[in-house]
Amino acid sequence: MPAARGDSPLDPQQVVDLLEEHLLGSHPTLTGPQIAEEIGISMDLARQRWRSLGFTAVDDDAVVFTEADLEAMRLTQRLREIGMITDDDEAALIRTLGRSFARLAEWQLALLGREIDPTTLTGDELDAVIGEVTPLIEQVQNYVWRRHVLNAASRLLLAPQGDEGAVSTAIGFADIVDYTRQTRALTQEELGRLVDVFEARALAIVTGHEGRIIKTIGDEILFAADRPEDAARIALDLVEEQDRDPDFPRLRVGLAWGPVLHRLGDVFGPTVNIAARLTSVARPGRVLTDKELAEALRDHPDFRLRRMRRTSVKGYRRLEPWKLGRAADDDDELPPAAAYLQEKGEDLRRVVDEMQARAQRAAAAEDLE
Repeated sequence: MPAARGDSPLDPQQVVDLLEEHLLGSHPTLTGPQIAEEIGISMDLARQRWRSLGFTAVDDDAVVFTEADLEAMRLTQRLREIGMITDDDEAALIRTLGRSFARLAEWQLALLGREIDPTTLTGDELDAVIGEVTPLIEQVQNYVWRRHVLNAASRLLLAPQGDEGAVSTAIGFADIVDYTRQTRALTQEELGRLVDVFEARALAIVTGHEGRIIKTIGDEILFAADRPEDAARIALDLVEEQDRDPDFPRLRVGLAWGPVLHRLGDVFGPTVNIAARLTSVARPGRVLTDKELAEALRDHPDFRLRRMRRTSVKGYRRLEPWKLGRAADDDDELPPAAAYLQEKGEDLRRVVDEMQARAQRAAAAEDLE
């Protein structure tokens, strides 16, 4: 049923109907089997594509699809026919598109909802808002996509290739310190502001040094850079940002350098795993690197590196961390003997803490007897 027009505000269902008509061009007239038959594919494949995009399952006899859905399925099939999409890649690619645009759509509507309550508008007023906003968003999204395609092509074509197509890349994880404890004391508004400040400033820092954010994972970000020195500058700026902006959370960062498999906008491989493990053992406000990145930066005049005690983490029994700092950092100006004593002092504190914990457990066991 077409959305109502006139001078009266719309109810929620009428708003949805108007959005459907405007965004998809028409109201539903097709079922899933009709689309599958028109394209010449099985209903199972059509259903798989629909669900991979993140949309809810619908009954085969439900009339919920429009001509726009039919055209999208036709275009997808054409990509398969020209070899752009293979059987192995199709489901993963569609899932990635679905997740990305689902998050983007929710964020865009949330922003719009801060300024406009659609249930207070008449049909004509809402139609005018949608008619003005939608083309602008589409144009911006299209430009951003084209620009990222160019950047991705440049990296893939110009970067040195490793084994099996893996590209040598610097990978970093930046983790918010005591995130769980901090968020327990925050209101929803304060938590939203913390996340916004963290993501906005982190993005500015990462892109400011020619890096890119791969994804956000709860209270941390995963970023990449094509040059070791860019990753180092990103990491140091991230941990120092709280000194410049008290609203920015305190971070710890782990970095690693080596072959990385880039797939569907994500990164995989041991280099990624090592960066994550180094983040887990880094102290607040510190940057730890692996041996490979330390060697790549060893002669760089802007940085100073100090080898730390080997440590055991999940998957790596003798991981060798290196502390990264700026060349002018006083902490890194310690003479060799003092640095050795400082490191041994940290080891001694860990031994004492463990001995105290064992004594407490033994005492508790005696009390039970």
